[in-house]
Amino acid sequence: MKLIESIEHIKHPFKRAVVTIGNFDGVHKGHQSLLGRVIEKADMIGGTSVAMTFNPHPLKTLGIKAPPMITRRDQKIELMEKSCIDVLVCIPFTKEFAAVSATDFIEDLLVNKIGMKAIIIGADYSFGKDRTGNIDLLKREGERLGFETIVSPWINDSGSRRERISSTRIRDIVMAGKVDQAVKYLGRYYQIRGKVIKGRRRGGAQLGFPTANIKLHDELCPKVGVYAVTVETAKGNFLGVANIGFSPTFGDQMFTVEVHILDFDQDLYGTRIRVNMVERLRDEKKFDGIEELAAQIKTDIQIARDILKKNGYT
Repeated sequence: MKLIESIEHIKHPFKRAVVTIGNFDGVHKGHQSLLGRVIEKADMIGGTSVAMTFNPHPLKTLGIKAPPMITRRDQKIELMEKSCIDVLVCIPFTKEFAAVSATDFIEDLLVNKIGMKAIIIGADYSFGKDRTGNIDLLKREGERLGFETIVSPWINDSGSRRERISSTRIRDIVMAGKVDQAVKYLGRYYQIRGKVIKGRRRGGAQLGFPTANIKLHDELCPKVGVYAVTVETAKGNFLGVANIGFSPTFGDQMFTVEVHILDFDQDLYGTRIRVNMVERLRDEKKFDGIEELAAQIKTDIQIARDILKKNGYT
């Protein structure tokens, strides 16, 4: 995949470009289906598959409260690359860019700069200054400028068959702690990323279960509680148990994300790790003392091992 991070970096139009545009937050199954259609159409016409996205989220630039992001920029790029799209155009979304009219966006950027011969988008897609651009405008301009507009149907939840897969729904599921349900919409486990920092030195010293304390890089955090997880590190991939919350037994009310990595005793300080949220085990609770908390952690570890084994991890 070719990554282009500025419009100015596009020196020549792409060969018969088939384009899709969106925030692609989460790169969920709905997005994956859309990207697949773009790739298929590009193959049919001997062209180039192109996805366009924006950074930061347009609402942030416009001074409107944006939802917490499911995937930060680095993970989104990784996931887009896995989709096998030919080109990802990641445009800095500035106030100047927001002021571009819908017709100029189509003609100057999509057709003249990118070389668009087809665009595939969802039915509610809007764009341009004051979001005045829509499907009807694309179809009219397509007749004038020589490109095809294809409306891609929503991908629905296979369970309800009514409710579409959406980033909003995934956010709600993750914030409710139902991370095991997020898999069917994302096609993978919801992942948090962060740098391992010095903690309060209680996990190993007081409880007998050392933890990696994470400074989160993500905006979307699962509900407070204890989770079965898998952990990706520079030293390999492991199973684990994560606690997200305020450690009420100790009473300092400091929010932390702590991961006990099973069967692991190496130093991870200063490194970045990725934690895949497999299933929520329980609420965070206050125990009468360290011994009772340690006994519960031991139980949590065994439950997590059983869950992870059930999900194919050993």
